[in-house]
Amino acid sequence: MDLEKRIKLIQEVGEEIITEEELRSLLETKKKIVAYDGFEPSGEMHIAQGIMRTINVNKMIKADVKFKMWVADWFAWMNNKMDGDLEKIRTTGKYFIEIWKACGMNTDKIDFIWAKDVVTKEDHWKTTVDIARHSTVKRIIRCSQIMGRKAGDELSAAQIIYPCMQAADIFHLKCDITQLGMDQRKVNMLAREIGPKLGFWKPVVVSHHMLLGLSKPTTASNDPVDIMLDMKMSKSKPDSAIFMTDSEEEIKRKLAKAYCPEREIEMNPVLEYCKYIVFEKFPKMKIERPAKFGGNVEYNSYDDLEKDFVAGKLHPMDLKNATAANINELLEPVRKHFSKGSAKKLLEDVQAMKITR
Repeated sequence: MDLEKRIKLIQEVGEEIITEEELRSLLETKKKIVAYDGFEPSGEMHIAQGIMRTINVNKMIKADVKFKMWVADWFAWMNNKMDGDLEKIRTTGKYFIEIWKACGMNTDKIDFIWAKDVVTKEDHWKTTVDIARHSTVKRIIRCSQIMGRKAGDELSAAQIIYPCMQAADIFHLKCDITQLGMDQRKVNMLAREIGPKLGFWKPVVVSHHMLLGLSKPTTASNDPVDIMLDMKMSKSKPDSAIFMTDSEEEIKRKLAKAYCPEREIEMNPVLEYCKYIVFEKFPKMKIERPAKFGGNVEYNSYDDLEKDFVAGKLHPMDLKNATAANINELLEPVRKHFSKGSAKKLLEDVQAMKITR
C-alpha cells in the first residue's frame, strides 16, 4: 500500500493526530512501525470497545502498522475495578479477547500483552520512577481523567502512580504510535514531553473519537474531558451503553429511549452510531417506515442521512429503529458465539461479577 493510502487510513482512525507531520515522517522513514492500545478489563464490553475498536484496529493493521494490545490487569486493579479482585479482572480480560475474535478483529495479527507479565520487571519500574521523578504531583493528578475520574475526584495513592506507569508502557512496548481514545490524551502528551528527557522518543498520538452514551448529558463542568467522561458509555450505567451480547429486544429498548433531539446533531448518540459504526460496516442504511410518513428510504452515505435529519425529513424514532436493526445485525454473530461452550461459561462468569467504577 502506498504512503498516501496508509496516511488516509490512519487519519480515519484519529479524531486528532499529534502530529500529522511526524506521522508522515515516521511512515516514510521506518519500516516496522508499532502502535498500541490498552484496556482495563472491567465488566461486560460495550460497542465502543467492541465494534468501534475493531474498526480502528483493523484500519491500523491494514495501514501496515504492527499492533500491540495492552491487557491492563494491574491498572484495573489499581483503579479498583471489579472490587480490586485480580482474578475477576483477568477473567474479564480473557472475555474481552474472545469478544474481539467473535466480532472480526484481526486478532491473529495482534500481540496481546498482559501488564502482569511486564510491570514487575526492573526496567519498566525504573522508567515508571524516572517519569515520576521528572513530573510534579499536580501534573500527574491532571492526568487522572485517563482513569475515568473527573477533575476534583479524590484519588488513592495507587491512582496517582497509574499515569506514570501508563507512560512507561509506551516506551517499554517500543511504541511509535499511541492509538487510544481522546480521554487518554493527557498521558500521551506527558509521554511526548518527558520521553526525550529520559532518552526515549516522542510517540505520535492518534486519538480516536469517544463514542457517546445513550443518555442526555448532565454534567455542569466546563472541562471538555469531564463532559466527554459524562457522555461516554458507562458500564456502571447500563442503559447508557449497548453491550456486545445484549439481546435484540434490549437493544431496541435502549435505542427507543435514547437521547436523540429532533433536527439536532450535537451530542446526538444515535447519529454517532450511524456515523462511526453503521456506515463503517455497511455501504448503505435503509430506513423502513409507513408510506404516510414518506415510505422506505435508503442512504448511501452518512452525510446524506444527517442532511435529511437536520431538515426534519427523518424522524428520530425512524432513525432509532433503523440503527437498532443495523447494530443487531452486527452483534448477532457475537451473541451466537457466546451462546454455547466455553465462551458461554466465560460470559456467565463475567455477568455474575460486581462491576465497580
